[in-house]
Amino acid sequence: MKILGLSALYHDSAAALIEDGRIIAAAQEERFTRKKHDAAFPKLAIEYCLAEAGCGLNDIDFVVFYDKPFLKFERLLETYMSFAPRGFTSFKTAIPVWLKEKLFQKDLLAKEFKKFAKDFDWMGKMLFAEHHLSHAASAFFPSPFQDAAILTMDGVGEWTTTSLAMGSGNSLEIHKELHFPHSLGLLYSAVTYYTGFKVNSGEYKVMGLAPYGEPKYADAILDKIVDVKEDGSFHLDQSYFDYCTGLTMTNDRFAAVFGQPVRQADKDPLTQFHMDMAASIQAVTEHIVLKLARSIRQETGARNLCLAGGVALNCVANGKILREGIFDNIWIQPAAGDAGGALGAALAGYHIHKGQPRTITGGGKDAMQGSYLGPVWAQDDIEARLKAAGAVFSVLTDDQLIEQTAQALADEKAVGWMQGRMEFGPRALGGRSILGDPRSPTMQKVLNLKVKYRESFRPFAPSVLREDVAEWFEIDGDSPYMLLVAPVAEQHRRQMTAEENALFGIDKLNVPRSSLPAITHVDYSARIQTVHADTNPRYHALISAFKGKTGCPVVVNTSFNVRGEPIVCTPEDAFRCFMGSEIEVLTVGNCFLKKEEQDPALKLDYKNAFELD
Repeated sequence: MKILGLSALYHDSAAALIEDGRIIAAAQEERFTRKKHDAAFPKLAIEYCLAEAGCGLNDIDFVVFYDKPFLKFERLLETYMSFAPRGFTSFKTAIPVWLKEKLFQKDLLAKEFKKFAKDFDWMGKMLFAEHHLSHAASAFFPSPFQDAAILTMDGVGEWTTTSLAMGSGNSLEIHKELHFPHSLGLLYSAVTYYTGFKVNSGEYKVMGLAPYGEPKYADAILDKIVDVKEDGSFHLDQSYFDYCTGLTMTNDRFAAVFGQPVRQADKDPLTQFHMDMAASIQAVTEHIVLKLARSIRQETGARNLCLAGGVALNCVANGKILREGIFDNIWIQPAAGDAGGALGAALAGYHIHKGQPRTITGGGKDAMQGSYLGPVWAQDDIEARLKAAGAVFSVLTDDQLIEQTAQALADEKAVGWMQGRMEFGPRALGGRSILGDPRSPTMQKVLNLKVKYRESFRPFAPSVLREDVAEWFEIDGDSPYMLLVAPVAEQHRRQMTAEENALFGIDKLNVPRSSLPAITHVDYSARIQTVHADTNPRYHALISAFKGKTGCPVVVNTSFNVRGEPIVCTPEDAFRCFMGSEIEVLTVGNCFLKKEEQDPALKLDYKNAFELD
């Protein structure tokens, strides 16, 4: 049985295909269209999934959409009626779009499917899953657990913003829900907006900025804006927000609590205040998430916890749950945001709607295959595409590729690494990555400012051999999807001087804190990816070779893109990024490229295309 899952028409459109319960392919539309957070119907992602499965649309048994549009419309109408006449401007903007397009999504989807196959039986094959059920299914069904509690936290689905589900075998039921407008995801997004970052993409920046500040305003948030109960449920005072009826996230009353106006990113610099706001919302988020986790364990007795929804990408909060030992085991869907809803919808259709059995992978392994579920190119295709792009390259053996790339890393060169299948989800996991030497005190700044063209404060993640993780970090377990933060091990830390400890905010950035300064954040933490030989043997071999040369089993790993663009998908994308940044070495399959050997006329001026905060 083949089932196609779709997430579309809001943000991060994606498609996923499963066959007899096994995940065959999954990808976001943005990787193909090169439009970041592309919300369009995922035509190209569907084409990829069908090609990977070797079938056409008529061979698909069911297509499952990740939410229910009519319930979303119901929420929209009820919200505007509740707040009327306030919010008429927002109502006037939103309703025509719904009446013209979104309310009739089933017809819109049917028209798009008919472009694939004119006689596609969309009436008999199209299903709609509720948003949080799709998230929960994406977390539980691929997990290594027979039984688990599933906590989903995001902005909002149809009505639900936070949910508790229980999974056992091939069954999954939602037990509790918190409803809009009370949303932890929207609270975090409100501070993202208030500190001058873009909602639905800048939340990572707020999380990265938080360690530079102090949570000075956490008490004010908890006293005035959000009322948190003992079980972790919460209520947001809507008099401080504008997202229900307006065109912004917060209002003047929100700003008055903290004594500063909304930061305008194009003209207002980041200050210590913004760092303290970031630290404050991060502390409040962790406070709520930990209360929810404790109450779930106490109420359900569950030993295993699965996490999904956009808030589950908050790896700092995830690390706190792990270190507190509330559950024996936790597992987080690597595509925890809306793109992952496509996969969850397909799995819900198979296991819940059709009642099909579920097979646990065994050995503590999940069913995500390392999240390497996207396209891969054959070596001859890579060579043809690079030649057409004007690239100069050498074709190496496997051993030569590993040796020369490891040496480039040891020489502190920035390396573009495009190998195997593309990752599904927002993290680069050694398939589409930019790599560097974590021992270098300048690598973080170089990668941020000269390669990625982004804010200098943004932290980088370490990829570490799974067998060595406990020696270098305060964690001894799997973290294959870069969704857990843990401290650098004490023996690798550097003692700070009194003068260094007295520094504030961004001044802390240039102070090395460990023997791995490029991946050690200002609070001694790191967002860890453990690399496993069975899921990514080539990446594991590279890090092993780097360890052989340097004694260090860790490399810097960041996504293969520049600011404002999606992660690269094709060999042409990789070459373009290589020529538009200060990446010095590029590997695509067994092709090895050096920057100094390329035609200077092919260099792209990416740097001037982006404004740095």
